[in-house]
Parts: sequence; C-alpha cells; structure tokens
Amino acid sequence: MGESHVTTEEDRTAAIPSPVADTATVSGSTRVVPPKRSPLRGLRALRVPRRPRLWFEILLIAVSYWLYSLVRNAVPEQKAAALRNADWIWSLEHTLGLAFEEAVNHAVNSVTWLIVSMNYYYATLHFVVTIAVLVWLFRRHPGRYAATRLILFATTAVALLGYYLFPLAPPRLMNGGAFIDTVMVHQTWGSMASGNFKHMSNQYAAMPSMHIGWSLWCGLTVCALASAPWARILGLLYPVATLVVIVATANHFWLDAVGGMVCLSFGIALSYAWYGSLPHRLPKRVPSLDGARARLRLRRPRKGAPAPAGASARVSEPRAQTPQARAAAEES
Repeated sequence: MGESHVTTEEDRTAAIPSPVADTATVSGSTRVVPPKRSPLRGLRALRVPRRPRLWFEILLIAVSYWLYSLVRNAVPEQKAAALRNADWIWSLEHTLGLAFEEAVNHAVNSVTWLIVSMNYYYATLHFVVTIAVLVWLFRRHPGRYAATRLILFATTAVALLGYYLFPLAPPRLMNGGAFIDTVMVHQTWGSMASGNFKHMSNQYAAMPSMHIGWSLWCGLTVCALASAPWARILGLLYPVATLVVIVATANHFWLDAVGGMVCLSFGIALSYAWYGSLPHRLPKRVPSLDGARARLRLRRPRKGAPAPAGASARVSEPRAQTPQARAAAEES
C-alpha cells in the first residue's frame, strides 16, 4: 500500500504572507482583529489623485474666489508706499533699459478699436478663459484636475502675500506720469480700478500680476495636455497677448508679470511636492472616490467572521471509501 503522507494546512500556507487582519484567541474562540490605521497611510491616500466631484468643485471655486477678493481688498491700500514703489520700479526699468510701457501705452491708445478691444480683453478673459480651462480639465482630464487646480490655488494664495508686503500703484496712477488710463479715456466698461468701480477694488495691488499668473497657468496647461496642435499654439499665445494687454492699458509694469511668474513657479513646486509628479505625467483618468470606498468595503472582513485558517494546523483526513472501492483494492 505504501506510506501515507499527512498534509497540513501549515505546509500550504507557509510561503503565503499573513492576511491583513490579525487573529486573536479569547476564551477558546478565535476572532478577527482589524488592522490599525496609520496616520501616514491616511496622508498618502489624500495625495492619490481621484475623480473630482462637480458640486464640491463649484463650491470650492466660489468660496475660494470670494475669500481671495475679500482678502485682496482688505489689504491696506497704503497709497504713499504704493506710489513710492511705483517710482522705484519705473526707475529700475529705466536703469535696465527696458522702460517701454509708456511707449506701448501711447501707441496702442492711438488705435481706438484696438485699445477698446484690449480694455474688454483685460476685463473679461481673465475669468472666462480660466474657468473654461478648469471645466475642460474636469471633463477631459479628471485624473490631472486636482494637481493642476492646486497650482492655480497656490499661485493665487501666494499673490495675496505680495499685495500685502509690496503695495504697488499701476502705471496709470503714478504721480506726474504720462500714462493714459484707457478705460477712463474711452469710457469702456471693464476695469475694477477705474471709473465707477474704483472703490470696489484695491487699486494698489498690482504686484504680482495675476492676469499673467492665471493666463500662464492656462497656457501651460493647454499646451501640455491638448492633443490638437492649434490648441497648443493658442495656449502659448494667450499669456503673450495678456502681457501686451496689461502693459498697453497701463494696468501693470512688465516686472509685475515677472512677479506673477514667480508665484506660478511656487504653485508648480507645491503641486509637485504633494503629488510627486507634474500634472501632465499623472494618469488621465482615475476611479471615483465613491467607487474606491465601495471596493474597500467589499474587501474588509465582515464583523464576527471566523478567523482565516492559517494559524492552526489541520490534518487532512483520508476520504471515506465506498464498499465497491474497498473490494477492488482487496482483489488487487
């Protein structure tokens, strides 16, 4: 008959790692002990891109912009300091040989249809294009949305610090300057710092320029993620056109644009540090948060479920033989 070999469950599970849930024996009965949650594990979970939720994003953007406007307008205007800083910036640009804002302002102002178009450009596209890019990201690149949105939010947040630490008058408000306030001259709607709207906005918060910060964010995002070549070209041209507009309308110095670029660089660095990658290298689509939670619930052991058979060795019993099988074995 040969020797019989007894196989235990321990032999089969020796090379298999222990399950997530531990077991404990209390009063002769075995129960499942759920694993302890690590704070670092929860932090890592927050850093994993997930599909954004529409209602949350609308609420977040609305509240964030309201807070941004509130804080920006609550920063003391500090008119005297803002005018001194404007004189210093203008002098620095002359020293660098790059004080071209006044020439551009006067040249464009001589073409009525062009400067009127730029006034409306300055007033509207700053918001319209930024919102459009956010919607496009939400619909077409949900996996990259959170990381890209973080760049925009961080850029805007650090700009508030600049408004507080370095109040700056725009060129059109300089003492004794020859700059033209194009909104006032052409009576166009569109500047929160001119005409009837000048009391609703802090006029001395020109550094950094968020028109450049936001437009460059839009342009780089579209250029990195769009598949159509024409869309990429438009993405690159948008911040360039915005730079021309803010200078021609005498709302910013070109150094304000440099400040906007610095703020955007901070936002990109923060997003990279949090997600461990640039947005365009993240997956385009990711599972929703609700779906991930549902799968996690399915994987968890039910409360009161028996312990997995890995801790105790069970000897496998030989199967019972039928009378016909025993007779055939005896005859052989």
